[in-house]
Amino acid sequence: MNDRSLSAGRQTAAAGDGEAGRRRLPLRAVLASVAVAALGYLALSLWAGWRDVVAGVAAVGPAVLAGLLLLSLANYLLRFVRWSRYLDLLDAPVPWRINLSAYFAGFALTTTPGKLGETLRSALLKPHGVPAAASLAAFFAERASDLLAIVVLASIGLWSYPPARPAVGAGLALVVVALLVVQSTRLIAAIDRRAAASPHRLASLVVRLCEIVLHFRRCFSLPAMAMGLGLGVVAWLAEGIGFWWLLDALGAPLPLAEAVFIYAFAMLIGGLSFLPGGLGGSEAVMIGLLSLHGLPEASAVTATLICRLATLWFAVALGALFLARQR
Repeated sequence: MNDRSLSAGRQTAAAGDGEAGRRRLPLRAVLASVAVAALGYLALSLWAGWRDVVAGVAAVGPAVLAGLLLLSLANYLLRFVRWSRYLDLLDAPVPWRINLSAYFAGFALTTTPGKLGETLRSALLKPHGVPAAASLAAFFAERASDLLAIVVLASIGLWSYPPARPAVGAGLALVVVALLVVQSTRLIAAIDRRAAASPHRLASLVVRLCEIVLHFRRCFSLPAMAMGLGLGVVAWLAEGIGFWWLLDALGAPLPLAEAVFIYAFAMLIGGLSFLPGGLGGSEAVMIGLLSLHGLPEASAVTATLICRLATLWFAVALGALFLARQR
């Protein structure tokens, strides 16, 4: 073998190693987020009294825990149906098995600011003929629908908790402003033309963003908006009912409306905080509101930890399994 062949072999091996390293990056991000969260939850348990927390977890029992996971799974599957519908509207249908695998793999990176890591789905679906602009538009349509659905559920408890009104109003205003802006085709076209004529490096990014926005608009016709909001409300209500069931199992029952409000409001604050997966923000709000409703500190912490494990971290675990199967 000559020197040229050896050099080519080394370059191929190096490229393969680099590609393998890039493939491992998402899984490393998952492991890092799990480690950080585990330390945080351990500290929270020690602060509240770990023996009381462990006793609370044991009192819930496997049947209730299985029920919580099934309700969370219902949430994910309803959102997958909505995602598939968005891709259909964007003329980018995918066989459901491939689509489901890519969609769930995206959950592995849910614990990123604004859940932006879930845009990994774009890379996974691109080899199957889905343009990046379409999958990214579907992602942003999902985020807008989720935010609107959570605002609707959080509105249930505004009458009993006035301090929540500014945050709920901010979430609603954010969605409304975004929808109004993307409806202005003249504004988008003007930005697109200006960016296309600019030699600046960021201009090409702006052009691509304009393309995504134009796709995004197609997901918010009146029928599409009704579909997205309806599925989103039912999906997030399923996890809210799970939270209500959990509180009852812990011997600290609350009316269904109040339990759903606490869950939805905690998710809303976590989302608006732009913290990775809402970590820290959602937990603090949930514990605080449960304490205001008379729950002992240990019970509030136990309910919060179990809820987050059965919703957020169950999604991350499923996502990691699906991501590990991707080539």
